[in-house]
Amino acid sequence: MKLAKSMRLKAAFAITAATAIVVTGSMTAKTPSVTAASTATTRTKNVILFVGDGMGNAARNAIRLATVGEKGKLAMDDMPYAGLVHTSSTSAVTDSAAAATAYASGVKTYNGAIGMDANKKSVKTIMEYAKQAGMSTGVVTTSQVTDATGAAFGAHVEDRSAQSDIAQQFLTKSKVDVLLGGGEDFWYPAGNPGAFPDEPAEDPSEKSKGTRGNLVDKAKQLGYTYVTNKTDLQKAKGNKLLGLFANEEMFQQREEGDGDIYNPVVTLPDMTKKAIDTLSKNKKGFFLMVEEEAIDEMAHENNAALTIKAGQQLDKAVQVAKDFAKKNPDTLVLVLADHETGGLSIEPVDAEDESGDAISKEDGPFTIAGSKEKFVVDWTTSGHTAVDIPVTAMGKNANLFTGMYENTEVFTKLMKALGLSIK
Repeated sequence: MKLAKSMRLKAAFAITAATAIVVTGSMTAKTPSVTAASTATTRTKNVILFVGDGMGNAARNAIRLATVGEKGKLAMDDMPYAGLVHTSSTSAVTDSAAAATAYASGVKTYNGAIGMDANKKSVKTIMEYAKQAGMSTGVVTTSQVTDATGAAFGAHVEDRSAQSDIAQQFLTKSKVDVLLGGGEDFWYPAGNPGAFPDEPAEDPSEKSKGTRGNLVDKAKQLGYTYVTNKTDLQKAKGNKLLGLFANEEMFQQREEGDGDIYNPVVTLPDMTKKAIDTLSKNKKGFFLMVEEEAIDEMAHENNAALTIKAGQQLDKAVQVAKDFAKKNPDTLVLVLADHETGGLSIEPVDAEDESGDAISKEDGPFTIAGSKEKFVVDWTTSGHTAVDIPVTAMGKNANLFTGMYENTEVFTKLMKALGLSIK
């Protein structure tokens, strides 16, 4: 009897990503009254694209269970349209750079490439198309603003590690209007610590290492308001805004209990709201990419507690965007991931079932919100996986994002929603 009960519990928890999204779609997706092609003839004015880096379907479910329980809905799930995205690059398992390049430019490329195709040729990004159409653009992240995901929307380098080159291109080439996140170290040359001290106690490896001079001064010369804390961010005016709130990422990821911290000095919801408030001044519309990086980084460390915590902050940021979209119905809000990290699975609490050791051992138990039930998180890897990831959408032309498709199709669908031609 004990074995049978255990097997039933395992079956209840071990829902595959594909099954989960089909169920989600059948319960929440509206049946479009017109075809996707005809709907897209009416242009979307604003796009807010959320990337939960490393957030596969199981991670979304862990966040949901811990936050709103089995019957509740996260803001990112309470949307009328849903789909599944294949995540491969030119390799079966992608990295964030190639995945973001697929979203931003519609091409499959090698891992590590930013705004480059597989032959190392620059490919135009959707933010560059948007800028050309007179729209404003923005990147918000808890990682370095020059890290892979944000970089792919506004830069072109052969290797994602060239973060100072990426920063310079943001300012002088793609001219992104709002840049909020971490990564001050790549904006200042060695020996100039800026607002955040070199070699801080929480991570002595962090220090200024910029290779393109003082890019903060360059940004100021180009008309950006520069801020380094929440108070100044809230006070900032103008249409061009640079905020750098940490040496590198806005958190510290380490093996659990060994210096792992998720407590950004400015929260992702606050950065998202400021970005929307700033960009929405443009009557021609805007394109904003918002990333929660810590979901990925904490999953790399198999730290389920902070993976969930970061996901909860992402969900609060999504709610900020949804509130804006409800008042501005010509806005499209999308939530997806670039790939899955950790091979995360959700399992019942079972003292006799333990797979893995060290950082890969089960995490938990975690309480299912609104109940006395608990679950544990198990891991199969500390790297990325090739599983499909869910996308949820609401707002103008959101119906374009249903179905199952390649990551490159996100770019194509966004371009169609915006009424822009690929050249």
